[in-house]
Amino acid sequence: MADSRPRTDTLAPDDPREILSKSPMSPMQVLVIAVTVALNALDGFDALAISFASPGIAKEWGIDRGALGFVLAAELVGMSIGSLFLGGIADKLGRRRTVLSCIGVMTVGMFMCTTPTNPTTLSIWRVITGLGIGGMLAVTNAVAAEFANLKRRDLCVSIMSIGYPIGAVVGGMITAQLLLVYDWRSVFYLGAITSLILLPLVYFFVPESVHWLMHKRPTRALDQINQTLRRMGHAVVNSLPAVSPEARKQTVGDIFKPGLIRTTMLVSFTYLFHITTFYFLIKWVPKIVVDFGFAPASAAGVLVWTNVGGALGGALLGLLTQRFNLRGLTIGAMFLSTIAVTIFGRTPHDLTMLSIVCAISGFFVNAAIVGQYAIFAKAFPTHVRAFGTGFAVGIGRGASFLAPILAGYLFEAGYELPSVSLTMALGATLAAGTLLMLRLGTDKTATGQTEPAKLKRAEA
Repeated sequence: MADSRPRTDTLAPDDPREILSKSPMSPMQVLVIAVTVALNALDGFDALAISFASPGIAKEWGIDRGALGFVLAAELVGMSIGSLFLGGIADKLGRRRTVLSCIGVMTVGMFMCTTPTNPTTLSIWRVITGLGIGGMLAVTNAVAAEFANLKRRDLCVSIMSIGYPIGAVVGGMITAQLLLVYDWRSVFYLGAITSLILLPLVYFFVPESVHWLMHKRPTRALDQINQTLRRMGHAVVNSLPAVSPEARKQTVGDIFKPGLIRTTMLVSFTYLFHITTFYFLIKWVPKIVVDFGFAPASAAGVLVWTNVGGALGGALLGLLTQRFNLRGLTIGAMFLSTIAVTIFGRTPHDLTMLSIVCAISGFFVNAAIVGQYAIFAKAFPTHVRAFGTGFAVGIGRGASFLAPILAGYLFEAGYELPSVSLTMALGATLAAGTLLMLRLGTDKTATGQTEPAKLKRAEA
């Protein structure tokens, strides 16, 4: 009897990227997106680990707010370097290898953060941990965009992005319990163990990106692409489209050329301004709550609620992108972030009220960040997607390391919380104004990729 089931291994002459772009998402593609959520959740926990640990560090080593600000900012320096350099490596050597390497760096960095006896050594290990986080930030955005179909691309990138607050929430809940029994070093032990667990998940369940393989054409590219298409349940191809002369000339340096330079600068400065507001909220909430007279475990709880709001805000924005303009949603979230963070500075010293206001602040601040990651995926073509994202994130986080330092010195100079909160909240307003100048193109290639209108290129 003939098998009436549809064949998934039938040869097809189509461009593999077009197959992925136009076909419904398979269970394996959904699984890859789920893994990117887990990776971003790891980023969320690792990035906030120093915030969870900061009250205990300050108490054990007797350091003031100014010195603590440098410790809080150290990881951002590493993130900046990792994003700037490892994003470009991911475009050259592949998404999968880069992600695995970044997880390894994060595991070592988190474990070694348990060993220092002074702020300087701890800061060095936080820089190293940040290298892994920064590189992974750039790559996971590209992975989520390239494993999604066109219809769900903005949604999948948004879902990937909300892994950050999810990791902070889950990690924060566990941390709150750990801090009741153990000292601040337990936070970093937890991060190292979690990082180590994710290594085999990526190794076994995340293949190399078809988009990257199509562009770079390594040895046995056709076999690797067809193997991945089969695992996804899609039709395979008997040959790959020829590489166009334009595609052969493409390099990661294209983000600085006329077709993309304006977009690169606008998204970088937008991210820089908004992430300044974000890091003030995330890095200083635990210390501010402790200074109000609450226990460190209660401070961790308030930070958890901040990230619960962030997860909800990011999820809602992702859903709204299916019906409304992505740029407009992101700008609206930025303006509301300014209002919410300003209100945080005037909230009474009541744990319930602080939790509610921080949740609302996290809702809008993280929604805007989720929107920016979706914009990165739309703004940059495949051959520079990781580097473009990494450059924007690297510039943003590299400069925003000043955010916790600036807030620390404002406190030391005698400014009260309402004034400091208002000052730091203005970063989101500057971000919204910058994003108003960005125009995402509407031209779409056969692969479903949106390109800036002035950028005419044919992807291989």
